[in-house]
Amino acid sequence: MLNPHADVEQAALTLDVSGGGVAWLIFDRPGSKVNLLTQQVLQRLDDLLAGIEESIAAGSIRALVIRSGKPASFIAGADVNAIAGVTDAAEGKRLSREGQRIYRRLELLRVPSVAAVDGLCLGGGTELILACGHRIASDRPETRIGLPEVRLGILPGFGGTTRLPRLVGMKEALPLILTGSPVSARKALRIGLVDEVVHPAILQRRAEALALEAAEGRSSPGARRSRTLATRLLDRTSPGRKLVLGQARKRVMKETRGHYPAPRAALETIERSIDAPLDHAFELEAEALGRLIATGVSKNLIHVFHLMEAAKKAGPAVRLEKMADVVGVIGAGVMGGGIAQLAASRGLGVRLKDIRADAIGQGLRHARELFDHAVRRRRMDARAAAQAMDRIGPTLDYTGFAHADVVIEAVVERMDVKQRVLREVEAHVRPGAVLATNTSTLSVTEMQSVLSRPADFCGMHFFNPVHRMPLVEVIRGKASGDAAVATVFALARALDKTPLIVNDGPGFLVNRILSPYLNEAGWILVEGASVETIDSVLVDFGMPMGPLRLLDEVGLDVARHAAAVLHTAFGERMQPSPVLGALADTKLLGRKGGRGFYRYEEDREADVNPEIYDLLKLAVPADRAGVPPDCILERCVLAMVNEAARVLEDGVVREAGEVDLGMITGTGFPPFRGGLLKWADTLGPRTLLGRLEELERSYGTRFSPALSIRQMADEGRGFYA
Repeated sequence: MLNPHADVEQAALTLDVSGGGVAWLIFDRPGSKVNLLTQQVLQRLDDLLAGIEESIAAGSIRALVIRSGKPASFIAGADVNAIAGVTDAAEGKRLSREGQRIYRRLELLRVPSVAAVDGLCLGGGTELILACGHRIASDRPETRIGLPEVRLGILPGFGGTTRLPRLVGMKEALPLILTGSPVSARKALRIGLVDEVVHPAILQRRAEALALEAAEGRSSPGARRSRTLATRLLDRTSPGRKLVLGQARKRVMKETRGHYPAPRAALETIERSIDAPLDHAFELEAEALGRLIATGVSKNLIHVFHLMEAAKKAGPAVRLEKMADVVGVIGAGVMGGGIAQLAASRGLGVRLKDIRADAIGQGLRHARELFDHAVRRRRMDARAAAQAMDRIGPTLDYTGFAHADVVIEAVVERMDVKQRVLREVEAHVRPGAVLATNTSTLSVTEMQSVLSRPADFCGMHFFNPVHRMPLVEVIRGKASGDAAVATVFALARALDKTPLIVNDGPGFLVNRILSPYLNEAGWILVEGASVETIDSVLVDFGMPMGPLRLLDEVGLDVARHAAAVLHTAFGERMQPSPVLGALADTKLLGRKGGRGFYRYEEDREADVNPEIYDLLKLAVPADRAGVPPDCILERCVLAMVNEAARVLEDGVVREAGEVDLGMITGTGFPPFRGGLLKWADTLGPRTLLGRLEELERSYGTRFSPALSIRQMADEGRGFYA
C-alpha cells in the first residue's frame, strides 16, 4: 500500500507556482543522480495533484509544467526493488491500478499540462508524460524516451500500454513496448510522441510559453504529425491493426521462442484494449501486469538487471587523472578494425597500426562497413558516421602513439609475437600510458613478464563481433596495477560495454566455461547425433544459437587453438573431441570462410553443410543415431555448470553473480533463466551432484563433480548462498 506518512521522499517532488499562474512540478530526488518513482513519490504526486485541483478551482493555477531538477536526467522509471518485492498477482494488479488512478488524475486536470523532458525518460516517467496534454523534449543526445518494462518481465502498467498506441498509432508504439528500446528526441518527434524538440537552454522557457498558449486557447493538446494513407489504414482500421499485430506476433515468437511472456501479454492486451473505453483498457492492463510481475521470469530478469547495475560500479576505487580520449590499436584485422570503429564511434581519437598496408586497408574497410551499416539502420546519420571514420588515423609506424592514453594489442594469438609487439609498443608510448592485450586465451601474466612497466599492463578481451557483443573481460595479471585496471574498466564503460574484472588464468572466465560446452557438443556428434538436433536442443533451451553454430561463429581454427590451450592447462577433463581435429586438414573455417558445420551465403547462415558428415567420416558414424534431447541438454549445460564451479574455486572471479553476468553478456545465456548458476540452483545441490556423478559413470572424468559442488550438496546450499 502507498505510504502517506513517509516523509523521506517529500523533497523528491516539489510544487512551485509562478506569478503568471503556471504551476511547476519538479522531480529532484535528494542524493541521487536520477529520479525514481518510488511508492512514496507517487503518493506525494497524488497529494500535490489534489492541491493543484483546489488551486485550479480557486483560479490561481492556469497551467502545469512538469520537469526535472537534475541536468540531463528526467525520470529513470520505477523503483526496481519494489517490483522485485511483489510476488502476488493481486498485489501487482492493485499497484498498477493505483498508479493508473494517479496518472488519470493528472490527465483530467482542467488546465493544460506540459512535460518538459531533458535527459533520460523511462518506464513510469514515460507513462507520466503520456498523461500530459503536451510533451516537449531537449535535443541533447542524453534525451531518450522509452518503456523498458519488458526487459524486467512485465509491461507498462501505469497506462503506457493503453495510451501510447492511441497517441502514436500501433505501428510506432509496438516496437517501443515490445523491445524496451528507447528512442531519441528526434525520433520521438517524428512518430508523434513529443510535440517539439528544442535546445536544453530554452526548454523551460518554451515549456512555460507552450503552457500559457494552451491556457489561452492558442494551442491544441496532443502531438500532431502527418501520417501517410498507408499508416492511417494500418493504425485506424481493423484489417490494418490485425496485420500489424500479426506481424509483431511473428517477430516476437521468432525472437523469444515463447520464453518471455511479457511481449506476448503486451500484444494481447493492446489487441483487446485498443478500442475499449479507457477504464476497461486500464483494467486489462492492470490484470496483465499483475500476472507478469509474480512470475519467475520477471524475478530472474530483475536479478540480471541488478547484476548489470552492480557491474557498472565494480571497478577499482582509484581516482584516475584523466579518462582515455586517444586510443591506439595494434593489428588491423577484424578484431582490430572493430575495436577502432567502436572507439571512433564513441568520439575517441584512434591510431590504427599494422605492419602491412593491405592489412590497414582491410581494417579500414571493416570499420567503414560497420559505419555504413549503422547509417542504414538509422543508428547514425551519414555526417556523424563520416566524422567518426575520420577519427581513425591509419599508420605503418608509431606516429601519434606518444599521445595515446591506452594502446590495445590485437595481433595474432601467439605468445612470442604478442610479447615482441608489446615490448616494441612500450618503447613508443609515454610513461603512464596503459597497454592492454585483446587475447582470448593466453596468459596476461606471462605477457607482462617481458615489460619494463608491467603494472601498466592488463587484458582487455573483446568478444566477436565487437560492435554487438556487450562484454569486455578486464583481465588482471599478477603484476597489473589498480590504475591500469581502472583505466581499462573506465574505457570499456565509455565504449558502452559491460566490463567484468577477472583474474588471469587459462581461458579467463567465459571461454573457460564455454569450452566444455562446445566440446561436449562434439562428443555428442561423435555418438551420432545430427548437427541440427544438437543445435536445436540448445536453442530451444534459450541459447541464441547452438554450440556447433557457435563454433562456426568463433572460427574453427580459433576454436581449435583455444581447445589446445585449455587441454594443456587442465588435462584429461578438457580433452578435445575428435571433431575439430578431423576438420583441421580441411579448408573449413566456419562463417568467416563461408563453410563450417553450416553453409553461409552473403554472410548469412543458409543450411547445414551437406559435406560435413563426409569430412568427419573418420570421427563420426555415417548414420545419424538418436541421442535423446534431454540427454543432449543436460550434458552440454551441466558441463558449463561444473566448470563454473571450478572457476569460482580458482578465484578467477569472486562470486556466482559475476559468472552469470559473464555468461549472459558474453555468450547470450538466456537471461530469463537468471544466469547459468542461478539456473543450476533451481536443480538443488544434491540433484546437481547426483546428475554429475551419473554422467561421470557414463562418460568419464570430464564430468567429475567439482569439489565445491560436493561441499554444497553436503551443506545444502546453492551457488547463491
